[in-house]
Amino acid sequence: MSKFARKRLGEILHDEGLITEEQLQLALARQRETNERLGKIMISMGYVSETAILRILTVKLDVPIVNLKKRRPDPEIVKIIPEHLARKYKIIPIGRNNGSIVLAMADPLNVFAVDDVRIVTGCEVETAIASESEIDEAIAGYYGKQSIEKLVEDLREITASDVAEAGPDQFREVVSDAPVVKLVNSLLTQAVINGASDIHVEPREKDLRIRYRIDGALMDINKFNKRVHAPVISRLKIMANLDIAEKRLPQDGRIPMVIDNKYIDFRVSTLPSIFGEKVVLRVLDKSRGLFRLEELGMLPEILRNFRKLLKHPYGMILVTGPTGSGKTTTLYSVLNEINFPAKNIITLEDPVEYTLEGINQVQLNVKAGLTFASGLRSILRQDPDIIMVGEIRDTETAKIAVRSAMTGHLILSTLHTNTASSTLTRLVDMGIEPFMVSSSVVGISAQRLVRRLCPECKKPYEPSESLLRQLGIPPHDSEKNFFFKPVGCPFCNNTGYRGRLAVNEVLFMSPRIRDLVNRNAPADKIESAAVKEGMITLREDGLRKMALGLTSLEEVMQVIFVGEEIDA
Repeated sequence: MSKFARKRLGEILHDEGLITEEQLQLALARQRETNERLGKIMISMGYVSETAILRILTVKLDVPIVNLKKRRPDPEIVKIIPEHLARKYKIIPIGRNNGSIVLAMADPLNVFAVDDVRIVTGCEVETAIASESEIDEAIAGYYGKQSIEKLVEDLREITASDVAEAGPDQFREVVSDAPVVKLVNSLLTQAVINGASDIHVEPREKDLRIRYRIDGALMDINKFNKRVHAPVISRLKIMANLDIAEKRLPQDGRIPMVIDNKYIDFRVSTLPSIFGEKVVLRVLDKSRGLFRLEELGMLPEILRNFRKLLKHPYGMILVTGPTGSGKTTTLYSVLNEINFPAKNIITLEDPVEYTLEGINQVQLNVKAGLTFASGLRSILRQDPDIIMVGEIRDTETAKIAVRSAMTGHLILSTLHTNTASSTLTRLVDMGIEPFMVSSSVVGISAQRLVRRLCPECKKPYEPSESLLRQLGIPPHDSEKNFFFKPVGCPFCNNTGYRGRLAVNEVLFMSPRIRDLVNRNAPADKIESAAVKEGMITLREDGLRKMALGLTSLEEVMQVIFVGEEIDA
């Protein structure tokens, strides 16, 4: 290796001009929070692509790049390195060379990984570079899938009748047996490694289907024999401290775990179905660092407008959108930005998803009588400057929040509405007087999430004049409006997408908008007035991100152009 082998990745990228000193320091600060690899952090922050990192390392370190899609590891070689070591260091052995092990690594600068492999195997190590996504996929394929198949085979003697007929003590013994425990742990671990937000365990007539939601889309992962259903569901219920004997009513619980050095909280929900109990687990990575507002995907103009809202000392700021549109993530990013020692910030959440340093967080307990409404009343006696209410669900909560915003508090909350303008009419429909809505609300950000096109494989194409006209884009602008479509590559697990970004519209409560609200104007008139005052609509923001190559027409149509007929 060259002299660069003694340098760290951040130094190399900085010296080569691929990142600035400020970007390096921000990435290092994020690394101190999350303990993730620096390269992965810089990729997620958009500072540099994985391909660029691989190219610079292979040149500077004189280490070859391997494509694990084309050069498949030998299963017999893989067995010599323990799974926990492969996952810890993001490595996988791909072959031998004159008695040495050829090791594909996401970070060839990690001398500890090389030393540990040398100690475990007793062999010398030759290094090669592979993308982290390819290594993760290879680990999942050679360790995860094989171990899951082996565990399912070990469960062949356990049947649904065995579980049903067992007494309480035998029942727990059956579902706490090693094969069941390892199978469930493997399913949870694979979900975390694949970046899933939800795990669906679904019984069907003849089998048990496992699906992960990744970047907002559900993907089939495994199908097991139906006999596996009873022990797997029961094991999950034991882990979540649920009643394993209750199969007729829905239940909710949580499973805290440490996976891949991350603190993960699985929120568990069971639901009886005609083929047995269905379980969905929401995956919350407690160790994940908070997003900064710049990382949410807002275009510069919209980000500037959004930050203007945050400068208000009091009033109500609402983030709206359907379920799963990233509203809570946006609010956490806002709190992270306005969190100063001089401010008393209190949140009321259901549930508390991430712990925020220096902020007083309260979790609802409906059974004990702690609801959004009662909790908000109590918070007002705690001398707050800023209050974050997880969601305005009912009229009582809305009225208290509005009054609080009018008496010198900054209120942040979410509401389930489709657009920023319809949020104002929704508050009126909930029983809030129009003059109170116009006096309390200072601004609204409506948002959606679209999948981000994979930067490594997206393919440009020139849209037809007919399509441009349907989208409201002048045909003569077509040369500067190339669109991109997904292709699929190892970097994105052949989906064509990697990650998600927000599509936003930000509405200010201007004198004109305030007057319309006071006169109980419909949402479409409020939106027209806001557009005349410069508001960028969800539709326009989606088209801009599509034109910039950040997302695809299919994604924008699915999320924004709902109900519209567009000939793509």
